[in-house]
Amino acid sequence: MTHPRLTFHGAARSVTGSCFRLETDQGVVLIDCGLFQGSKTEKELNYRSFPFVPSNIDAVILSHAHIDHSGLLPKLAKHGFRGPIYATPATTDLAGVMLPDSAHIQEIEVEQFNRRAARRDRGSVTPIYTGADAAACLDLFSPQAYNQWFAVLPDLRARFWNAGHLLGSASIEIEVAQADAAPMRILFSADIGPDYKLLHPDPEGPSGVDYLICESTYGDRDRIDATADRRRKLLADEVCAAMHPNGTLLIPSFAVERTQELISDLARLVAEGALPTIPIYVDSPLATKATRVFANHHKELEEGAILMEGLKSRQLHFTETREQSIALDRVQGFHIVIAASGMCDAGRIRHRLKNWLWRDEATVLFTGFQAVGTLGRILQDGARSVRILGEEFAVRARIRSLDLYSGHADGTELRDWIKERLPIRHQLFLVHGEETAMQGLASRLAEVVDPQNVLRPELDESFVLTRTGAQHLRTAEPPRLPSEQVARLDWHNDASRLILDINEALRVSSNEQARRVLIRRLQKALRKEDEATHRS
Repeated sequence: MTHPRLTFHGAARSVTGSCFRLETDQGVVLIDCGLFQGSKTEKELNYRSFPFVPSNIDAVILSHAHIDHSGLLPKLAKHGFRGPIYATPATTDLAGVMLPDSAHIQEIEVEQFNRRAARRDRGSVTPIYTGADAAACLDLFSPQAYNQWFAVLPDLRARFWNAGHLLGSASIEIEVAQADAAPMRILFSADIGPDYKLLHPDPEGPSGVDYLICESTYGDRDRIDATADRRRKLLADEVCAAMHPNGTLLIPSFAVERTQELISDLARLVAEGALPTIPIYVDSPLATKATRVFANHHKELEEGAILMEGLKSRQLHFTETREQSIALDRVQGFHIVIAASGMCDAGRIRHRLKNWLWRDEATVLFTGFQAVGTLGRILQDGARSVRILGEEFAVRARIRSLDLYSGHADGTELRDWIKERLPIRHQLFLVHGEETAMQGLASRLAEVVDPQNVLRPELDESFVLTRTGAQHLRTAEPPRLPSEQVARLDWHNDASRLILDINEALRVSSNEQARRVLIRRLQKALRKEDEATHRS
């Protein structure tokens, strides 16, 4: 193998599951190894075997600690990986709380699932990995500073550039030695932060690379141009609109960074008198631990002093135990609850939604991206009823979105960041985005990069990176999911919607006879489908 090979094992035509395999003559490296989120069909990939042999991976270079980039590292180690995991010091510290928390959530949720499955006489499942697996994985981390080259393989070195997305986040520049030629330069953007982010400087990066692999999460969107004061003003407006004497404002939030930003802004608004004194509860053990990491690294943050002031607020309360979390359902008077997960697909936010979603006096405020198939996206898209942990709930709460806390650059910011990386000698690969986002970003780049050099790889697709350009590599193995099943609502979503529609149709039927007629029609349709299945 003379030329490097690059395979896209995640974040290909979708946002989550970041994992790119780079093979050289001297070894194999993974850039990220993240959990898939979204529909159950996509999340099922987390339980399948890797599309490569973990023990054959020589090293991992981790861009940042978010679970969709790091969440399968314990599984990788569990199944034989023993190499180093290179990351910035802050990413290493955050992974130290996030990966054990991910394992704990899996163990709890698998236990709950198996209990329900046993009552229904169905099979059991096992966690993707355990707390012990996560602990073993953490021993493999090798912290590396920004802007300093470090050797990964005999023919490959790398360095981190501040990506402005999350504490410790980095774009990854790689040089692969080439016989009788200059090294091949490859840049993985990872997640690029927006301009004027609360806690971080603007994202950086080198120019003049051979290949650029760039995120496109918000490639088709333009946010309003908001200063820090304007952002806080809009947040204050949302809080004031949500106020109800017996209500709550629920903010589904990523436990790491988004929560700390919200704490900073809410505490400052109260201190300045823009908001009245309001109890603020952070309902996430992970957020509590992550906040301590942020406090330890606050001198590395642009607004670290503001964060530290926010953490001193008397109105701020952290719930760590399960009992403290349950007690939130009994809190009297208007209050704010910030709870993970940010997409409502796991964690304590689902329990808070079960208690409040069906009440007029509640507001749910989304402050970040919601992947297709997640409960957060379904609510954001206007569902009138949803199913949570097998139960049906009407949606009477106000559903609101404030997209000024996203950790991702918008389309204009991504285009400008890419322009600063020019010249790109060969191909630009767009990843970490849904189809419409990638198309939108590709359109914005038409005058910046030759459209023929903008590629949108599919899941498990491979390319040979030559000195004259990328060549698609046909492989014998089919992709784990065809492109039409990636970043789409799946049959699980359809089934949940059908159950809700049937219950609603029965509820509004005029009388008992009408309900019986509807039930018989459904039963007849099912029998016909069963007969057709047996005939085929």
